[in-house]
Amino acid sequence: MDETLTLNRPRTTPRTRRMPARRPWHSRRSVGVVTAIAGLGLGLTIVMGVTSESWSALNAAGGWLTAAGRMAGLIGTYLMLIVVLLAGRVPIVERALGQDVLMRWHRKLAPWTLVLIAAHGTLITVGYAQSARTGVLHQFGQLLTTYPGILTATVAFVLLVMAAVTSARIAKRRMRYETWWAVHLYTYLALALSFSHQLANGAMFVGHPFARVFWTGLFIGTAGVVFAYRILLPIWRSSFHQLRVAAVQPEGPGVVSVLLEGRRLRLMPIAGGQFIQLRILKRGLWWQAHPYSVSALPDGRFLRITVKELGDHSGALAQLAAGTRVAIEGPYGAFTAAARRSDRIVMIGAGVGVTPLRALLEDLPMDVDTVMLARASDERSLVLRDELRALVKLRGGRLHELLGARRQTQISSRSLAALIPDIKHRDVFICGPTGFTTTVLRAVRALGVPAERIHHEEFAF
Repeated sequence: MDETLTLNRPRTTPRTRRMPARRPWHSRRSVGVVTAIAGLGLGLTIVMGVTSESWSALNAAGGWLTAAGRMAGLIGTYLMLIVVLLAGRVPIVERALGQDVLMRWHRKLAPWTLVLIAAHGTLITVGYAQSARTGVLHQFGQLLTTYPGILTATVAFVLLVMAAVTSARIAKRRMRYETWWAVHLYTYLALALSFSHQLANGAMFVGHPFARVFWTGLFIGTAGVVFAYRILLPIWRSSFHQLRVAAVQPEGPGVVSVLLEGRRLRLMPIAGGQFIQLRILKRGLWWQAHPYSVSALPDGRFLRITVKELGDHSGALAQLAAGTRVAIEGPYGAFTAAARRSDRIVMIGAGVGVTPLRALLEDLPMDVDTVMLARASDERSLVLRDELRALVKLRGGRLHELLGARRQTQISSRSLAALIPDIKHRDVFICGPTGFTTTVLRAVRALGVPAERIHHEEFAF
């Protein structure tokens, strides 16, 4: 069954929140500065590796292989620090780019670090074997049992391989989020082990105090950023706002809204479309945090998330008793009004994916011309239906409800052009399951919507 609902435009009402039409210029500039610093650090790392070599060492047996192995180890470790920082939740960078962009860079860069570190171990072993005129396997055994730090470096590499394997799509589909998260914590241990190994064995650090200070500063700086933004800031924010569960309300099949109450929530810097990492402070659940979209902005006392039961953590939310303490990380995401390039937008959501769009509707200036398309299998599955209708009506927009089986309500470039003839002149915000998002992205691109006007964000781990 298909249903389309169009609401007439009422009088304009004053807007209470003002979001910039574009991402703040200082955020974009900060990203450029951070990128420049990262490039400078890579350049200094390469210079440090090159200047630590001598012609006599290079021309000795296995010298070039050993030097290449050292360089691969330096660059691989430096890039691993960048990979960790990309997941470090640095607010100004995350707000400018969005967590999904940072995680995309994280996933693209991580395999190269593993390749370089593997090349480091292989080239060093072969180079030493040529120098000692012995077999490669024998030389590896010698390194492992007689050189300080080699055993710990090997353990570090195994931990990195474990993190890489569990990040593969086929593995993630078969793995619980909690298991994946726990395995990735070992990345920090791997970095700590590699640091001690490099300072103990690295030729570029022996007798080079500047190199030791530079390398130590990189590790301490990375650890400081991770500790500040992944641990200290969430602890401070959770302690300051003192969040508790006020109520849990069913919204549809397998979907509940969790109303959180706390202290001075208006000071929480949440924009419509963002999400938080929620940690339930109960036995058996306190050690894990999961991402959930904010479905209603803080009103001074309450904050709301709306969740579909997809696993143990989200299922536990439906059973929470009033008064249960929770901690949060965030907010995160660049899927906000600040990303838009015009005063005409289209919102396209499916299932529980309409929840960040509902908060975005609440946050948009009243003079923004808004069209919304909500997709669900039936009326009961259209999450927050009454609220969406009321918010769209308040701003005089148009709401299209597409209800029915997927085959009956397929979204294509033709159907979008029929419903929204001027779509290529609008900003398009898309949120929903991966398959749905991919289909809509393909359709809006086929209609000629410029890339800078297409906004979507992935929240899957």
